[in-house]
Amino acid sequence: MQKPELLSPAGNLEKLKLAILYGADAVYCGGHNYGLREGADNFTLEELVEGTEFAHQHGGRIYITVNMIPHNDDLVGLDEYLHQLEEIGVDALIISDPGIISILKQEGIQLPLHLSTQANAVNWASVRFWAEQGVERVILARELSKDEIIEIRKKTDISLEMFIHGSMCISYSGRCLLSNYMANRDANRGRCAHSCRWKYYLVEEKRPGEYYPVFEDEQGTYIMNSRDLCLIEHIPEVVETGVDSLKIEGRMKSLHYVATVTAVYRQAIDSYFKDPTSYQFKPEWLEELKKVSHRDYTTGFFFSPPGPGEHNYQSSAYRRSYDFMGIVRDYLPDFKEAVVEVRHKFIQGDRLEIMGPDCESFTVDLSYIINEEGEEVSEAPHPQELIRIPVDRPVKPYYLVRRRIDGEGYTKD
Repeated sequence: MQKPELLSPAGNLEKLKLAILYGADAVYCGGHNYGLREGADNFTLEELVEGTEFAHQHGGRIYITVNMIPHNDDLVGLDEYLHQLEEIGVDALIISDPGIISILKQEGIQLPLHLSTQANAVNWASVRFWAEQGVERVILARELSKDEIIEIRKKTDISLEMFIHGSMCISYSGRCLLSNYMANRDANRGRCAHSCRWKYYLVEEKRPGEYYPVFEDEQGTYIMNSRDLCLIEHIPEVVETGVDSLKIEGRMKSLHYVATVTAVYRQAIDSYFKDPTSYQFKPEWLEELKKVSHRDYTTGFFFSPPGPGEHNYQSSAYRRSYDFMGIVRDYLPDFKEAVVEVRHKFIQGDRLEIMGPDCESFTVDLSYIINEEGEEVSEAPHPQELIRIPVDRPVKPYYLVRRRIDGEGYTKD
């Protein structure tokens, strides 16, 4: 049995580096055009060059999203961009539109093609069709069950990829019209307004101005708001499908999300393949995944279609139990201090937790803070400021610092 690839999101260059360092075999990201995450930072060509070099130096692969559903004006300049990606040496393109395949063939571009989940591949006949068009991998729709994936695997020879973690769409794997209709922002061209996360009320035609919640809740209703996919408890069943790549959603998620989720699935997959017969799920893996900003988790369609209970959502708000505080940039062994780039306000007296790709997380008490001027201060409120904090054990660049949140930990981030 071949170990599947772990594929992580990279919304920008820093997230790409974290994903690779925290255990991803490959990352997927996009340039400033032609992808479906216009709200992400995305990559300039120069950053794509650096990101590709970084991934390859660490034994990783990089896939570029060109998966929008383009209109005529979207095709202007596309051929030049595709040639640039080939010159950079990226490992594959993620596409969804047949016209882009046609342009690639006309231009003689030889990059491997991965079919986006936007193409809604939900049966073996469709997968075979795309293989005949030159596609080397199909990213399966999230709406497939385990048994359906196994049947597709048995009847096709192409590489298959499936989602194992992250946000779900209310429409078929992202092919959505709500955003375009309600906000004039085309989700299929990278401008999703997340209309399925909005609060909705029912209005009867002859009673304008009278708003009724769809179910009784003083905060309204979120009738189209899905829970987040999480298959960490079912790694053996996922591997048994025979898919070649396991994908984590989240190019617009935080550094903390990318690093934590990648590290957890890396540990679980490696643990399983070390000895499948004695493999056991570790509850701490799920607890770790609950530390990142997330909606309540679900197994989606993997075992059966979600029932009515899973659609009875109370809120679109995310839940998290930790704040991402900063990222380690250096360690000063003579002083037993870490140099940390601030991302959230540090306050003297905080109890912090530090995590890294090659260590168990551990806590430190923030007895003092030294700012960039070398002064001891009681707080560090400015993002991107470099501070020094006491850390008894050595840490490395790209270790992350976080802090537990008191209370329920709900957020709209």
